[in-house]
Amino acid sequence: MQRKKRKNRLSMTSLIDVIFLLLLFFMLSSTFSKFAEVPLPVGTAGSVSSQSTPLFLRVTAEDISLNGETIALDALAAALAGDAGTPKAAIVGLGPEVTAQRLTDVLAVVKSIPYLTLNVLVPA
Repeated sequence: MQRKKRKNRLSMTSLIDVIFLLLLFFMLSSTFSKFAEVPLPVGTAGSVSSQSTPLFLRVTAEDISLNGETIALDALAAALAGDAGTPKAAIVGLGPEVTAQRLTDVLAVVKSIPYLTLNVLVPA
């Protein structure tokens, strides 16, 4: 009587479960979007240049105003640039309902203007 040798097979089910759990763990623990920092210069006493009159930029959820006149976001860079090479100061006031995305959009436009010092008023 000859015995048949039976090969012990490894069960692939447990290996697939472990791979699936590892894949799920790494997918949930990683981030797919890139977050960037936006420098936010905060105004302090005496921080605005006294050489020229500062521009006042008011940002609300609905509109943007520059020195009291409503302006579109697309035209903001041209209005703030004015004379190229002339140092300017701008103060940004925020409405209570302004979102972080709205402020980031405005700061991205303002950041491209050379010779512009920016101070953001933070509500107390």
